[in-house]
Amino acid sequence: MKAKDLRDRGTDDLRELDKRLTHDLFQYRFKNHTGGLDDTSLVRKTRRDIARVRTELAARERAAKDEAR
Repeated sequence: MKAKDLRDRGTDDLRELDKRLTHDLFQYRFKNHTGGLDDTSLVRKTRRDIARVRTELAARERAAKDEAR
C-alpha cells in the first residue's frame, strides 16, 4: 500500500482500514505462532501498512487543529 493511495482516501475510510489491518495483524500473529502462516512477511508488511495509515490520520488531525487556530 502506498502513502499516495492513502492520501486519496477519506478519513472515515482510513479509520476503518486501520481497524481491519489491526485485526488482520492479530490473525497473522496468531497463525504464525501456531505454525499456520505460510508467508511470515505478512506480519511485517501489515505492521508497516498500519504505521502508514496512522501517520496519515495523525497528519490530518494536525492539519485540522492548525486550521482551527
